[in-house]
Amino acid sequence: MAPRNRRGGHTKGGGRRNENNKIYAHPLPLLFHTPSDPQSPSLLHKAIGILSSPFSRTQVINPHCEGIYDPATKSVWVVNREHAMIFWRRGFFGKGDLSRSEPSWLARQLNARKLARGNQMTSEEIREKRRKERQQFKLDRAKALVDAALEADRAFAEGREAALPVIPSGATWKPSTSTSEEQIPESPSPESEDEDDNLEEEEPLEDVEHLQLTLQEAFFLSWGLDCLTILDSATNEPMSLKDIWRAFQDVHFPPIPASIDGDGAGVSSRFDNPFLVHYAAYHHFRSLGWVVKGGIKFCVDYLLYKRGPVFHHAEFAVVVMPVYEDPEDKKTSPFNLYGAEPFSWSWLSTINRVNSQVQKTLILAYVTIPSQSRLSETDLLSSPACLAHYSVREVVLRRFIPARMRD
Repeated sequence: MAPRNRRGGHTKGGGRRNENNKIYAHPLPLLFHTPSDPQSPSLLHKAIGILSSPFSRTQVINPHCEGIYDPATKSVWVVNREHAMIFWRRGFFGKGDLSRSEPSWLARQLNARKLARGNQMTSEEIREKRRKERQQFKLDRAKALVDAALEADRAFAEGREAALPVIPSGATWKPSTSTSEEQIPESPSPESEDEDDNLEEEEPLEDVEHLQLTLQEAFFLSWGLDCLTILDSATNEPMSLKDIWRAFQDVHFPPIPASIDGDGAGVSSRFDNPFLVHYAAYHHFRSLGWVVKGGIKFCVDYLLYKRGPVFHHAEFAVVVMPVYEDPEDKKTSPFNLYGAEPFSWSWLSTINRVNSQVQKTLILAYVTIPSQSRLSETDLLSSPACLAHYSVREVVLRRFIPARMRD
């Protein structure tokens, strides 16, 4: 189990903590810069300068990144390496399409070429190495237990006292030589190093990985922060806010014949569109300062991090539960929203147990969907102004364990 920090959260290894504090110092892609003033260097003057907007001297540095909308994967691709690292290091937006989280495919390929030189491994390579070591430890411990049992049987049959068994423990066990050799191969000869250098010069690695943003992340960056320009994959032209708003909703609809919907206008004009429901929850937690990541690994919609995946494990797991303000809207809805139906106790117990085992608190986020009849006369769905009519209520669910909660 990872060590706990003073606030009770689970921290990750402290070897690179100071370095990570510098790399991931900014929580958002936008940077705020205040020119230094030698005549008023105090914190009071700086605070007054920030609060006295629009007369504030604080400058907002916008990176103005670009991404390509891909309707097939329901995501936005950031192919520019510099833009991808800005989004990842300033808020942990998106994931590498060839990586588990951070776009590290190129670094892993370079390490594969230079393992003999002792270069630092990526987080994914470190994880795989630890998994192999844990597996080897379990095998060694099982073998030691079997040998101890056989020795006890032989000692009993011979009428002597059995030798004291040596059972490996997690605190003293070290990987065997064979396991280490799998991770660190023998040093190559100078001739082979020269061949590798020549090979790298002849065949330079091309970074084929891109950062993949969910529709919720992309819209938050484009509309909420205005730091992402989304390009149409067909024309490679920038999409307007109205085009983005419509496209992100239309992609959730199955093809509908024109005879059913007339000219096709207003197909996505529903408050229970999955994009709107999940974006309302995403924007709610992001605006409260949480780092929101996908939680499909733990059977939930979102995971909430205090600072980000490189600092702490996620403390909360969120399941989005849509609730219709008007039950009639549910009957006429073309969507089959997950979580809109009453859940069973077996489902709730399963989800709660899975997340309790990994030290996460389950949150049921009830997103109230506005009534179509109440807001039918307005044109709210044509713009993000409709998001103000959604509400999010959180219900925290914890599994009661009598042996641990007596105090």
